[in-house]
Amino acid sequence: MTIKAGLVGLPNVGKSTLFNALTKSQVPAENYPFCTIDPHLAITQVPDKRLDDLAKIYGSQKFIPATISFVDIAGLVKGASQGEGLGNQFLSNIREVDLILHVVRCFESTDPVDPLDHFDVIITELALKDLEMIEKRQAKIASTMKAVQSKPIEKKLLEDETALLTIVQAALDTMDIEKVRTLIAASKVETIPLLTAKKFLIAANMAEADFSLNAFDKNPFYQAVVKRFGQDRVIPVCARTEYELAQLDDEQKKEMMEMLDITFSGIDTIITKAYHALGLITFFTVGPKEAHAWPIKQGTTVRKAAGEIHSDLERGFICADVFSCKDLLVYGSEAAAKTAGKMRTEGQDYIVQDGDQLHIKFNV
Repeated sequence: MTIKAGLVGLPNVGKSTLFNALTKSQVPAENYPFCTIDPHLAITQVPDKRLDDLAKIYGSQKFIPATISFVDIAGLVKGASQGEGLGNQFLSNIREVDLILHVVRCFESTDPVDPLDHFDVIITELALKDLEMIEKRQAKIASTMKAVQSKPIEKKLLEDETALLTIVQAALDTMDIEKVRTLIAASKVETIPLLTAKKFLIAANMAEADFSLNAFDKNPFYQAVVKRFGQDRVIPVCARTEYELAQLDDEQKKEMMEMLDITFSGIDTIITKAYHALGLITFFTVGPKEAHAWPIKQGTTVRKAAGEIHSDLERGFICADVFSCKDLLVYGSEAAAKTAGKMRTEGQDYIVQDGDQLHIKFNV
């Protein structure tokens, strides 16, 4: 599965440091613009206690958690939509991700601090690029329309797309980005992919002192971001501290967090929220040899889910025995859960639910 979240922000907001913490990788993070020129891709594990608990029940020798891909995209500047800085390349990188993680600075520095302005600079550049793309698409539709006058189906499709693009264009002209997302999400009309229509989260990067006993709640920059976008979409984080924590083993990390009075991991929150915002859920296959968490898109049939394990399982799918991991954890074993009537057999059209444990039966 190649679903990706991209870290986007102005230069020097701590984006590469946050990426290093997310992925435990080593991307240069010097304090100057365009440090990250090429997009860096890394895969990181999704924290999920259910996998650990299931592995204990089955005595699994090996753990394979679900993963999510993050891309570190170089900092954008004003004029990116016209190619300023490395604008065209950056916008192309953003186009390839499924979720945008906006990184904004919420701590004092030598530069003025205005996280909302930082966000607006980026969104303006994305909107300008979308407007340019819409104009090109409208011109293409106009030329194509002449050739489909005697083809009512094709003509209707183009007319519907024109109507949608006209409304979207008006919303972009007034920078009503939320309306753009709503229009595109609700519409069944196929059109060009728009940068401003992508799902997004915001990582509010703050100083270490803001995380002692959740002091970030009093940070005025963080408060301003939450007021505009809502608590669910904004994730408080200290990139520098999270990077340092990422270098430690679990015990050392716990000790350092206790010493600093940090009550939660900003990185774990980012990973988990990005995973769910991308529309992903997890199913499990567990046995003595291996406990495996599998990410799939919400709404996936069990036959398609079997194909994530191996193409033969999808091709020769017969049925699947399904347990809920909640039931397995309550009853303590597969046998006990089965005796309690918590196992069911499902056919190929069953929609897999988050937390399902599957035993696939197939024949090829």
